[in-house]
Amino acid sequence: MLQLAWSYVYWYLRPILKWFLRRATKLCELQRICYGAPKGAQRTLGVESSMMNSRCPDIKRLVSDLNRISEMNRIQGENAKNVVNYAVFTVSRVKCIDLYVHDQFSKSFGVCVQQIWGMRQLLHEVERLRATPYDSSNPDHEEKLLLLWSLLKPEEPLDGRISKQWQDIGFQGDDPATDFRGMGMLGLENLLYFAREYPKVAQHVLSHSKHPNYGFVYAIVGINLTSMAYYLLRNGTSKTHFYNTCSGVPSLKLFHAMYSYLFFEFDKFWIKERPKNVMQFSIVRDKFEKNLKETLADPEAVLKLNFRVDDI
Repeated sequence: MLQLAWSYVYWYLRPILKWFLRRATKLCELQRICYGAPKGAQRTLGVESSMMNSRCPDIKRLVSDLNRISEMNRIQGENAKNVVNYAVFTVSRVKCIDLYVHDQFSKSFGVCVQQIWGMRQLLHEVERLRATPYDSSNPDHEEKLLLLWSLLKPEEPLDGRISKQWQDIGFQGDDPATDFRGMGMLGLENLLYFAREYPKVAQHVLSHSKHPNYGFVYAIVGINLTSMAYYLLRNGTSKTHFYNTCSGVPSLKLFHAMYSYLFFEFDKFWIKERPKNVMQFSIVRDKFEKNLKETLADPEAVLKLNFRVDDI
């Protein structure tokens, strides 16, 4: 209740405070953030908050335009430079910033624009994959599924497309297609990226899943972790990690890399927790997610892919 009351007070006092600081420092709020906050999440989150809370019609229009452009997946390649230039010149015009004098602002603010709306673009890309159901009649989908098997079980040929062998890598039945219903193709793309980019690590985790006392269903757990990664992205919790690790437009590859981190770290956490049986999965998962959120709450958070493959 107290926090809500303060929010209302701050909303009304914010313009007065901004006016006073502008007069005292000769800098607008965005300049103060870009000059005063260290690069990475602290700076970008500050810029993002300032832009989203702005009451200036031109800034609100700019935010709306950038949202639309990110939804269209157009912040990439040469067009990304055009988008950044549009944002920088719009803000400099509205805030009366001389870009010849404040060249550093142009660079710092430009990076923040790429990160903020690059994240929105990434979310739309991830959402499209999640909303794409696995289709057994789609040759591309089938090829990716069979590739997953060959990466995780390189020495063991698959008897057929429908086979009990799928249960050896943690699917629930003879046809894995039914297990992707919750996360769609995003679940398969995550599993495939982990197995393709980090084959030794993925096989190490798969071997742990067959532990006589602390085993788990590899593929199903992997899809569940896709859900965790997706919601961390959607609710903004993972912004600190992305803003601290990417100085440009975050790519889908970075999302897959974060997923790989989650799978490897969850495997270690699961073994460390020594669950009585697989029925305790939800309890262990919730505890793991709670610890992860606490880590990501640090503005300097970075989820480092520190796979000690030599020890595996």
